[in-house]
Amino acid sequence: MDFLDLAKSRYTTKSYDPTQKIAKDKIEQLKQIIRLSPSSINSQPWTFTFVEDETVKNELAAVSYWNAEKINKASQLVVFSAIDDVEAFESQIQERLLEGPMAFYNDFVKPKGETAIKSWLQHQVYLSLGFFLSACASLEIDSTPMEGIQNEAYDNILKIDGYKSLFAVAIGYRDPADFNQPSLNPKSRLDSSDVINVI
Repeated sequence: MDFLDLAKSRYTTKSYDPTQKIAKDKIEQLKQIIRLSPSSINSQPWTFTFVEDETVKNELAAVSYWNAEKINKASQLVVFSAIDDVEAFESQIQERLLEGPMAFYNDFVKPKGETAIKSWLQHQVYLSLGFFLSACASLEIDSTPMEGIQNEAYDNILKIDGYKSLFAVAIGYRDPADFNQPSLNPKSRLDSSDVINVI
């Protein structure tokens, strides 16, 4: 399937089939793909936590508002977190980035202050989300990106030191009766003329 067909068929899954689990080889592929996500200046200010343990998944579901049922029925949950320690981040990039990318950070990002730096770091994690959702579609895995989580509770449960959770993605296989799949609920998008400009 080419990428345009993937984009047409991919959708936000609302209901999962809890009896279907993602094969380990596909999970390993997803781990390798997400590791290769793009980020500004190759900053990579992230961690991706693949939650396989059902007890932990249930704990996270309980602090995920209206997303609890999706998480409980999905095969796995992937939590996307951004580094929250600016000094630690700067130490990391000083060790591995070339002079040009470091100059960009020092000249254009760092002078804006800690709040703006953390916002910039979080934007990089959002870049990886689109990459991940496309990867899932290419492997015929259904997905649900979710900002509807209690971030502090997630951080307490996962105990990822120095990082803050931003959002999570439930992954698995759809319930055949899921009302949101395109065959039952056609995709609604703005017309090309409303969003595509050619100058």
